[in-house]
Amino acid sequence: MLRVLDRSIVNLDLEALGMPDYIYNFLLEMIERPNGIFIATGPTGSGKTTTLYSCLRKINTIDSKLITAEEPVEYDLEGIVQVPVNEAIGLTFARVLRSFLRQDPDRIMIGETRDLETAQIAIQASLTGHLVFTTLHTNDAPGAITRLIDMGVEPFLISTTLEAVLGQRLLRSICCQCRATYQPNDALLAELGISRGEIGDKQFFYGKGCDACNNTGYKGRKGIYELLKITDPLRELINERAPTVTIKQKAIELGMVTLRQDGLRSIFAGDTTIEEVLRYT
Repeated sequence: MLRVLDRSIVNLDLEALGMPDYIYNFLLEMIERPNGIFIATGPTGSGKTTTLYSCLRKINTIDSKLITAEEPVEYDLEGIVQVPVNEAIGLTFARVLRSFLRQDPDRIMIGETRDLETAQIAIQASLTGHLVFTTLHTNDAPGAITRLIDMGVEPFLISTTLEAVLGQRLLRSICCQCRATYQPNDALLAELGISRGEIGDKQFFYGKGCDACNNTGYKGRKGIYELLKITDPLRELINERAPTVTIKQKAIELGMVTLRQDGLRSIFAGDTTIEEVLRYT
């Protein structure tokens, strides 16, 4: 069944996603590249499709040809050719993508890369001068590389075409109407991996509960992010079939901010609670 969301419900402006500035600026540069693969990763309901559509909407101009293959089409956007995949009649991701390559698109979005055939066609599209956006279900950004290798994709093809992976989660936001400060106990801080001495004069917040939030203490959601840029040192590790842990450690050495670290940023900004960050990271 085709499921199209009301566009008035979701803000698809890239600026409205609340990303850290360094990720937002990178995406602005990424979406203008002539070719390559960009992956958004995370569990179901983490906002991957919203992120990719916000990127497409930013480059949805009269002189750009944008084509998507999705199951289902989640947003109805004017100016973009959107094809709903229907495996019951043989209209698979792979079959749709083969047709796409004969239509000279500028950017292609694949709703989800599920198998080797789809991944291979996405790589072929990238190698022939197309920018490809897609999603994967993995726990973090470095895990996307291992997932592709597990599908059967050759590591040298991944290192040649993959430009970046964005891992993300959606956390509940503290209600602004009843937000209050408090001091977390040492056990919670230990779970976060920080000591009381490290937090200095930073404040922690929670929602007391009010009519505006139905006494939950939360209202709305916000994203936390983890951006893995594929640089030459990481390409070497990919070609060596290095495990996810090794790739993640190297990425952190090169400056990658993890989901947990970005969650801490949201905690100290008063946007969410310790419990939410611990729950999702």
